[in-house]
Amino acid sequence: MPLRQVLLATAVAAVAMSSSAHAGDAALKYPTTERGPVVETFFGETVADPYRWLEADVRVDSKVAAWVDQQSKFTDAYLKALPERAAFETKLTKLFDFERYGLPVKAGKFLFFRHNSGLQNQSVLYVRNADGSGERRVLIDPNGWAKDGATALDEWVPSPDGSKVAYTVQDGGTDWRSVKVIDVASGKVLSDTIEHVKFSRLAWAGNDGLVYSRFPEPKAGEAFQAVSSNQSVWYHKLGTAQGQDQQVHATPDNPRLYHSGEVTHDQRWLVVSTSTGSEKGNAVGVAAIGKGDWKVRPLITSLADEWTLVEGIGDRLWFMTSKDAPRKKVVMVDLSGAEPVFTQVVAEDEAVLDGAHIVGDRLVLNYLRDVKAEMRVTGLDGRGSTTVALPGIGSIAGVVGEPGEAQGYFAFSGFTQPATIYAFEPAKPTSASVWEAPKLAFDPAQFETQQVFYPSKDGTKIPMFVVRRKDLKGPVPTILYGYGGFNVSILPGYSPARMAWLQAGGAYAVANLRGGGEYGEAWHLAGKGPTKQNVFDDFIAAGEWLKANGVTSKDGLAVEGGSNGGLLVGAVVNQRPDLFAAAHPAVGVMDMLRFDKFTAGREWVFDYGFPEKEADWRLLRSYSPYHNVKAGTAYPAVLVTTADTDDRVVPGHSFKYAAALQAAGLGPKPQLIRIETRAGHGSGKPVSKQIEESADVFAFLAHWTGLTPQQ
Repeated sequence: MPLRQVLLATAVAAVAMSSSAHAGDAALKYPTTERGPVVETFFGETVADPYRWLEADVRVDSKVAAWVDQQSKFTDAYLKALPERAAFETKLTKLFDFERYGLPVKAGKFLFFRHNSGLQNQSVLYVRNADGSGERRVLIDPNGWAKDGATALDEWVPSPDGSKVAYTVQDGGTDWRSVKVIDVASGKVLSDTIEHVKFSRLAWAGNDGLVYSRFPEPKAGEAFQAVSSNQSVWYHKLGTAQGQDQQVHATPDNPRLYHSGEVTHDQRWLVVSTSTGSEKGNAVGVAAIGKGDWKVRPLITSLADEWTLVEGIGDRLWFMTSKDAPRKKVVMVDLSGAEPVFTQVVAEDEAVLDGAHIVGDRLVLNYLRDVKAEMRVTGLDGRGSTTVALPGIGSIAGVVGEPGEAQGYFAFSGFTQPATIYAFEPAKPTSASVWEAPKLAFDPAQFETQQVFYPSKDGTKIPMFVVRRKDLKGPVPTILYGYGGFNVSILPGYSPARMAWLQAGGAYAVANLRGGGEYGEAWHLAGKGPTKQNVFDDFIAAGEWLKANGVTSKDGLAVEGGSNGGLLVGAVVNQRPDLFAAAHPAVGVMDMLRFDKFTAGREWVFDYGFPEKEADWRLLRSYSPYHNVKAGTAYPAVLVTTADTDDRVVPGHSFKYAAALQAAGLGPKPQLIRIETRAGHGSGKPVSKQIEESADVFAFLAHWTGLTPQQ
């Protein structure tokens, strides 16, 4: 074993709390993890769950808190001793330090936008005159809300006349939000406060009322773990207490359903979407609030297809839908008569329709063709399609604008280019010009992005992007990233953390696995439920391709993924531990037999399957990361990451999985867990915490793949 690895083992031994967890040279002595007595029988099979006690909420359970403290000290000592860490922290600090803008939103005579000067923990919301006169001014600066920077400004929506902005506050990474309202002219925060909000849109009904979604107030001590049920849509009139709010839509007979409300720009219609949360389809209801009628009447009753509101003009509503169109199309619904009339506007295409907006008197359509963005502009009747030229391989991160407005905005980014904001006139599709562009300390032209198509186990061709420096030839240490689930498309996009790895000389590969939405619903169905193993096969095949084609070496491949991607990493490491030198499963779903017992987990059954059904249970048991650790097998170096306030995928998943790894005797490489404090599933994390975590993760992956960064 190299001297530096022996020194690392010696450094962490100072905080070791028990005897060796596994055999091997200079084996790490992990903190003690108590094995509990839980053993259960399901469908005739006995399953032990010795770390069930680690599911308890770390905020309230002193025993779990003590375990977290011991593991954190142990891991922190190891990571701080890594010789690669200082160089990565220096690189990351420089790369995060660039000026960046968010998409601007016009309301009344004002333009609102986010801005970050570089290393601000949270971006600041600014306002300026829409005609370009005057100076911009700070409207909401969340950087003073918490000493650690972990209280974030999340969603914000200006009122139609631009006189007020409703916004949500996220504390410590939790999914729960508080809603506030600020007066734009004075900068004064109004007395209105709305609580118990989660997974909600905000929509203005006029200039003095809000539509939002909320859950019942959780019982004491259950807010961060209890299953989310009985979401409903409410109307809040400014200047009144939340207790006086009007419930607009609820389904108490089916508490599993989620509901969200949108209001058309002309304030004519409230459109309520109802879904299971993760199943692809949703129902739609409408209320004619422009006529003072708040009764939500059904428009689409089936949950079989997706219906996404594009916008409304008068009594016409445009929707993007998957009905009879797995790659999606646009339809218009006329509500002026006694019965709604549906008309197809834009037919299904070979490319996947990924977004639709109305700006001015045009439809702006975002497509994915082999996971690369295309933008087209048509009339509201779908005629006269024009393609907008985009600057290379990348993705459209958002489009804003409204009917009647002469100008809109969109954001475009790629793997080596942060989001650039473009202004465009939909009546002149070739008019796009840069509104704001980030100023970078490196030259993106020094890097290249290649897309390849490799065969999976069953012969299916899977697309994968490979990004690296142009000047480097031959195999280099490589990180392979994947997700593969929930109809989510993993698109080209910029990450300053990823750029630190690329600058250091590594390659980064992103595989667009089945289970995602990159090729429409058929691609999703090919990697969900009974076909979930396809996702793992696709990922394993990606790793094999990277080695066989000289992108990386025999011992140079690391793998990472988060959330459903954390499950992916855990599963493939169990199935092919020999393939990877290092692994980073982040905030992963690791116990597939109990994922539906916590917070939003109950909605994932539509992608994973139902643990209470025997056929589904046996499938889940076959790949559950927690239940399939191969004791006595040589494993890659594993760094599990999670956060104490993650109430999306509760940290108990990662706690139990890490405990199982450390107890299994997996060879001389480390199996560690990094637990962030006052952070959640990812959103709202301050820049300082992002830099610290990324430095730890990349130093770990570099150490075990042989990448040596230079400061």
